[in-house]
Amino acid sequence: QVQLVESGGGLVQAGDSLRLSCAASGHTFSIYNMGWFRQAPGKEREFVAAISWKGSSTRYTDSVKGRFTISRDNAKNTVYLQMNSLKFEDTAVYYCAADSNMYYLSRNIGEYDYWGQGTQVTVSS
Repeated sequence: QVQLVESGGGLVQAGDSLRLSCAASGHTFSIYNMGWFRQAPGKEREFVAAISWKGSSTRYTDSVKGRFTISRDNAKNTVYLQMNSLKFEDTAVYYCAADSNMYYLSRNIGEYDYWGQGTQVTVSS
């Protein structure tokens, strides 16, 4: 079992930055690929970014490429999502998730084993 707790969300203006954190506890964090997803009101949850268990590979959805950066610190059992140049359409609840598959970075919600409760990000235009 892995427990995930997100933090760092808030209300910002368009163009601002935020850094989300996801602290993991329980099973060994470093063996999981980690992902960030988001869900806007009235929409399905969607993939945002993922990082491999070593931190050597990353993957992003097209709409955040060049603006968001995913990273991890295995010594601190924490994964981060640095979000720059935020846009109104980035408004959503952001979730981190852990994937026990270590062979590829998945963007498929169903392949992630553990989920946090989410943190709200609101970007005012």
